[in-house]
Amino acid sequence: MTTDRYSRQVLFAGIGEEGQDRLRRSRVAVVGCGALGSMQAEMLARAGVGFMRLIDRDFVEESNLQRQIMYEERDAVESLPKAVAAVDRISRINHEVISEPVVCDMNYANAEELISDADVVLDGTDNFEARFLLNDAAVKLGKPWVYGAVVGSYGVQMTIRPHETPCLRCVFPDMPPPGSPTCDTAGVILPAVAGIATMQVTEALKLMTGQPERLHGALLQLDVWENRWTKAVLGQCDPGCPACGLGRFDFLTARSGQLATTLCGRNAVQIAPGSRKEPKEPKEIDLEALVTRLRGVVDVNYNRFLVRFRAEGYELTVFPDGRCIVKGTEDSSVARSLYARYIGG
Repeated sequence: MTTDRYSRQVLFAGIGEEGQDRLRRSRVAVVGCGALGSMQAEMLARAGVGFMRLIDRDFVEESNLQRQIMYEERDAVESLPKAVAAVDRISRINHEVISEPVVCDMNYANAEELISDADVVLDGTDNFEARFLLNDAAVKLGKPWVYGAVVGSYGVQMTIRPHETPCLRCVFPDMPPPGSPTCDTAGVILPAVAGIATMQVTEALKLMTGQPERLHGALLQLDVWENRWTKAVLGQCDPGCPACGLGRFDFLTARSGQLATTLCGRNAVQIAPGSRKEPKEPKEIDLEALVTRLRGVVDVNYNRFLVRFRAEGYELTVFPDGRCIVKGTEDSSVARSLYARYIGG
């Protein structure tokens, strides 16, 4: 470990030499490498965290550059997967950090494996279904995780230590109803992202340096535009909570068929093939073979990470794990039909 690199951080009494050594030996999983996740990853890399697994299903687009600070224009031009682009940047920021890109959709079949060896998990997702899934996996495995969400100029943050603090489902028993504000309807500004990501990383640093007593123990809410900051102190775990109270992990239960997810702010639907609990034997699409089949039918662009083409007025992006993002619709039936027509079973 380079002594000078972390000298100012070591001088900070809250970390010191011992804390820095703990950070060097820590393993972090960042789930989602969008606005929150990309900022979390950069701060953690600069802080000297030893290992980061960066998990994201998506690729970089021009509209990301306003708020997703790890990415550059060339990443959008090349349509790089966000996890890959983030790891490339980390290698330029801090070569001492080991970072692993995982280009996949976190779902019931792989969630536990993806976070099983992490000391702390950070939430960079953009929807509550993914957060409830992450909550179930973290509570089941006893992994502390740091929740955060932003829309418009407003953000919330909470740190969850399974069976020590309320979990996400204790505080939010139900997912927000359809029609709730999203970045598609309300937009989002970078200062709000920075505020929540900063709190998430600070809480993670406290956990990794062995100082849980310094966690704020609340649901923090801020609105950077309206100059509001509130702190709702959390109570005890809810004994009736399906996850931490009853040990029932609904979101880890297998569901048959394709998984369709409307993507925040994208006017797009992701279609993922029905998953089997066989993470050691993933079924991947041969992208070159797919390109060969599509040529002559549609105009195709591709690299080793993805295939992209337009069909019937929609843009389809296909990944090696069989996922497809259908842009131009929020109707899952339309997306499924296009998937079946151009990609197959």
